[in-house]
Amino acid sequence: MSDYFGKDVPKLGFGLMRLPKKGISIDIEQVKEMVDLFMEAGFTYFDTAYVYPGSEAAAKKALVDRYPRDSYTLCTKINAFMLAPTENAAKKQFYTSLKRTGAGYFDYYLLHAFMENNYKKYDKFHLWDFVKEQKEKGLIKYFGFSYHDGPELLDRILTDHPEVDFIQLQINYADWEDPSVASRANYEVARKHGKSITVMEPVKGGKLANPPKEVKKLFDAYHPDMSYASWAIRFVASLDGIITVLSGMSDIQQMKDNLSYMRDFKPLNEEEQEIIRKAQRIMGNSSTIPCTACHYCVEGCPMGIKIPDIFAAMNKQLGNGLTAEAQEDYAKAVTVGAPASACIGCKQCEQACPQHLTITEYLEQAAQMLE
Repeated sequence: MSDYFGKDVPKLGFGLMRLPKKGISIDIEQVKEMVDLFMEAGFTYFDTAYVYPGSEAAAKKALVDRYPRDSYTLCTKINAFMLAPTENAAKKQFYTSLKRTGAGYFDYYLLHAFMENNYKKYDKFHLWDFVKEQKEKGLIKYFGFSYHDGPELLDRILTDHPEVDFIQLQINYADWEDPSVASRANYEVARKHGKSITVMEPVKGGKLANPPKEVKKLFDAYHPDMSYASWAIRFVASLDGIITVLSGMSDIQQMKDNLSYMRDFKPLNEEEQEIIRKAQRIMGNSSTIPCTACHYCVEGCPMGIKIPDIFAAMNKQLGNGLTAEAQEDYAKAVTVGAPASACIGCKQCEQACPQHLTITEYLEQAAQMLE
């Protein structure tokens, strides 16, 4: 537990970004069961966002309509660069989120996905002042921003805005020293400024639930009964200053697995820390595409390319040598979207990508590999 703003916050949060689907719609009944398991285990932190399709409405049906308001905490986000062409459109997101969730107020509220190419838009649209006004009105309890860039910019923003209550960072053991994500460096900047942290992508979009074979051998040799995801989440939860670790659970089994080791959370011991360090060295040699399947790139693609699905197919070949499976998954991806070769190189996807991937180059590679 983390003593934060005068109360204890359980170390596991429910990220409502990758909810289970029934066909093309969110499976609300399964989400309800997941929420029930989560709440019964003593966990209370839920994280959604205006731009997560269907997520805020699902939070209302599965959580808000079924539990007393003081029994859980809810976080959502305002986004100034997706679906927000004007200042009024951006500010309207806050009121839409209140209506969608029916929550009455937000315990935590974030300016969403700061990067070098978009953070100034939050100043341009006067959103810092806007969220502070909502806090003064009691519609927001605590506010901050989520972040996807380097430590220098983070240091600058926190120096300019010491009033933020907390920040949300991408932290996982695979990205700890990755220069494009800078998990460690960003974490250290946040702590230098005295900010507590909520963590996103602790399992790297699910990739660390199925790590390379060499990493699996390491983990299995030490504790064969623990899931690979548990190593990732416990690594982050063991850090100082962590409010909660958001797990984007997609089915009941993932929920049960997370609860099994986070209900009675124990930080990594020194032997386990050394195993993680070995895993980090192995992961540094991976040739896979570090896409977390956030889908921010898909919204603005003029050709309708399902980029994360294509990258997932590529990674089966790049990471595991599963050529036939890669081609099969690629064929499925292009039946609902355009092929990789349809890319026109506009790079809208690269501007939206929190991982700063050279998406157009990867799509060219995908066309050569799989078409």
